[in-house]
Amino acid sequence: MAPAPHGGRLVQIAQIEASPEKTKELSENLKVVISNETRVAIFNISNGILSPLSGFMSFNDYENVLDSMRLSDDTPWTIPLLLHVPEDFKAGTGDEITLVNQADGSPAAVVSFEESFSISKREYAKKVFGTEDEAHPGVAKIYSMSSKVVSGRIRAVSKFPLNSVFERFTLTPKETRILFQEKGWKDIIAFQTRNAPHIGHEYVQKTALAFADGIFINPVLGKKKQGDFKDEAILSAYQALISNYYPKNSVVLSVLHYEMQYAGPREAIMHAIMRKNFGCTHIAIGRDHAGVGNYYGPYAAHEIFKEFPDLGITALFFREFFYCNKCMGIANEKICPHPESERLTFSGTKLRKMFLSGERPPKEFMRPEVSEVILKMKDAFVE
Repeated sequence: MAPAPHGGRLVQIAQIEASPEKTKELSENLKVVISNETRVAIFNISNGILSPLSGFMSFNDYENVLDSMRLSDDTPWTIPLLLHVPEDFKAGTGDEITLVNQADGSPAAVVSFEESFSISKREYAKKVFGTEDEAHPGVAKIYSMSSKVVSGRIRAVSKFPLNSVFERFTLTPKETRILFQEKGWKDIIAFQTRNAPHIGHEYVQKTALAFADGIFINPVLGKKKQGDFKDEAILSAYQALISNYYPKNSVVLSVLHYEMQYAGPREAIMHAIMRKNFGCTHIAIGRDHAGVGNYYGPYAAHEIFKEFPDLGITALFFREFFYCNKCMGIANEKICPHPESERLTFSGTKLRKMFLSGERPPKEFMRPEVSEVILKMKDAFVE
């Protein structure tokens, strides 16, 4: 049976009516221009992916999340969700704010103003990312933002513009919960990824699937760092893998529109919360989950789950898989006694170099059908 939504309720926010009267009303509101990444966050709030949040965080919630990794009502939550506004922005209690898209000036949502406050960006960086180093992409992002933020409930949203390629793979929690029920799945394991699948990913998925009714493969689409796979490459690669190497009706493939924070352990908890809202009972957590560079220990994202016995979704922890020449197969350090000299690790850097040079990775690294999809793409990586 699917777990209850995080915080006890699945948030659903109505769409803005497309009428002349509504357009006139919105034009009279205070306005804030938002980035595409904020627009994506609004989409995730409105569909319940970020339940129980129904808007942007209050000061009390913000402080609690920084210091205790919980909302002010004690619900687990590890990364603040803030609406940054210009330093000279002013609003009063009860004011309506129209959030407009940076790209074309169209309305994205209406927010009922509650309060504004300023944050210390260095405190945010230190507590959320564990570092103040601007080389960390998450730190660089928060340093580039305004210190002034606004809290408030989202009252209505406009239709989220989806690329037609991704639209049929974009399922909401309301839809996945119905789908899992129709399939008769009780134990559902979520798999978070921002990469095209290599053999190591496949073995994590299939090991988890051996103990469950189905697996929910939920790749992240959206803004990523340089060198990451592009959205189209990730989705096409997973379609090739699933159609050739998974039993029918064992996988649901759905994308998550989301900006990676690279917050390591804290982000692993957020990934679990989002998949709990989709209706998953478990989530696979691998080596250096949501990490970047050397900012986090390889299994720090495993350890943090000990602090959340009330999370409501079970984490399954996996050590790094590799190909062992001596074992003549895929193994990991828990089951393989052989030295590192016998191991071929699934290096993302190595795979990237192979693809950029037009070289096909060996079958021990990646399924040939998956490699073929990526090699056919002219630009598979974020530049």
